[in-house]
Amino acid sequence: MTLTFIRRLALAALPLWLAVFALPVSAQRTEPLRIVVGFPPGGALDMLARAMAEHLRAAGEEQVLVENKPGASTRISIDYVRTAAPNGRTVLLSSNAPLVIFPMTYRSLSYDLERDFIPVAHLAEVPTVISTAADRPYRSLREYITWVREDPTRGSVGLASLGGLLHFSVLGMGRELGLTLTPVPYKGGAPLVTDLVGGHVPLSSDALASQMELHRSGKVRILAVSGTKRIAALPDVPTAREAGVNAFDHANAAYGAYVPAGTPPDVVQKLESALMTALRSPQVKEAVNRGGLVATGLPGKDLRRILDEERRFWRPIVQASGFRSED
Repeated sequence: MTLTFIRRLALAALPLWLAVFALPVSAQRTEPLRIVVGFPPGGALDMLARAMAEHLRAAGEEQVLVENKPGASTRISIDYVRTAAPNGRTVLLSSNAPLVIFPMTYRSLSYDLERDFIPVAHLAEVPTVISTAADRPYRSLREYITWVREDPTRGSVGLASLGGLLHFSVLGMGRELGLTLTPVPYKGGAPLVTDLVGGHVPLSSDALASQMELHRSGKVRILAVSGTKRIAALPDVPTAREAGVNAFDHANAAYGAYVPAGTPPDVVQKLESALMTALRSPQVKEAVNRGGLVATGLPGKDLRRILDEERRFWRPIVQASGFRSED
């Protein structure tokens, strides 16, 4: 093979190589889309993430991975996404507490919402409830308040953890009513409802999903729901506000999607559109219902606004409590 022939062959192939390198980034891309969740598999957020991943695959994404990175109250997952390349291929699904409450309760955090993340979409709300065992003498939140006033030592309230929205809602209710309410932490919703049904704690507040079946079976009585309006799953159960307690107006958790700061605006916009479309799909709706969630599907600008509102609401309450997280 002569040198002249090799040169001719190279020149002939040049247009093909130029065409390959001129392909859009999406055509060249081989990096999978990673959806990062700070909880173990099986929970409500994990179910939502996997349903959305399935929809995105069906919509044309070749590789969509759900990566569970539990630990440190979801801070491991947040740090993982914070340090990822800002190319829209690593997406954090997180509840609002680590981004709203944690900066107020931890002395030091490695992340900052404004500096490190771009809100992409508000995905779902997590309804929370105030409940008691079915055999307790009070059948409403108003009756419970009267019951505690009669004997202030009865004011223990079981929670799945401390340092979250429900913790500060309980403290806020106590201040609002002039009662001493003592949050009692448990290691998750399962041991909490066990003690609730067993009569070891007179009241609890937790996610609706962890107590709905016990409520339906008659073992737990849900006295009130958080938020400012009743929920479709429990149309006959009043809000705490209807019982005269405003401290639970902001107690519902919410799930949102975030990408690292520096992600190009057009990439964020496409991801926002893809996630909001996924929320309207049948399989994602089914996962939302199964997880006891309420789909929202709001754009990133609304998620940012909601986070700002939540921070303004919670800051004076958290500061007044003096609570500090140490884990």
